[in-house]
Amino acid sequence: MASSTPLTSSSLPDYKASFLSACLTSSVLKFGTFTLKSGRQSPYFFNAGLFHRADLLHSISVAFAHTLAGHLSSQPPELTPDVIFGPAYKAIPLATATVTELAALDEKRFGSLSYSFNRKEAKDHGEGGNIVGSPLRGKKVFIVDDVITAGTAIREAIDIIKREGGQLVGIVVALDRQEKMPSTTDDDGAPRPSAIGEVRRQYGVPVLSILTLDEIIEGLTGVGDKDDVRRLDEYRKRYRASD
Repeated sequence: MASSTPLTSSSLPDYKASFLSACLTSSVLKFGTFTLKSGRQSPYFFNAGLFHRADLLHSISVAFAHTLAGHLSSQPPELTPDVIFGPAYKAIPLATATVTELAALDEKRFGSLSYSFNRKEAKDHGEGGNIVGSPLRGKKVFIVDDVITAGTAIREAIDIIKREGGQLVGIVVALDRQEKMPSTTDDDGAPRPSAIGEVRRQYGVPVLSILTLDEIIEGLTGVGDKDDVRRLDEYRKRYRASD
């Protein structure tokens, strides 16, 4: 099975290959037949909620940190975020751990980076409000989350940041499925953008990912289960997004 195969022959960058290996060995990434909320039958399923163990949380936060640092290395210093925001609830530990790993990578650039997350319900005592961690007003904010599926949750997070006076400068997710958004006639063969592509277009900010479906297939080709790779490739061809 692909989940027990080390990716020693992978052409992916080391941090991507290490993250993919962690996903496979921990069953965060599983192969089979899975019915998605859209009704599609997917040959794989990604569950970032399983990154609750210390070594696995370290793996995903290191991968997030390398993804962000790689992007920001080509950006002017004024685009460096002040805050990493993790939408409640699954992304809270992702944001806090990523801040730590970014500081470890480059203390000069990221040593004063803060984290922030929202409460689902506003606190009506003490300091009040629904933001925990750094205030967002006047701050440049990068969102960290596991995936963007329909885009509803990420738009809610963006609305929170705007309402709190923050400036969204980017989003990074663990996985980009690279598949077109569903329609009422999902097998019509018509080109459509992905949810990530629509978020990029609507908000005009970069949306990064640690891994894409293309990279999963690349990482598994030649070392993973051939049937898994074949089914992934068939799914990719059937539902590939136009962006």
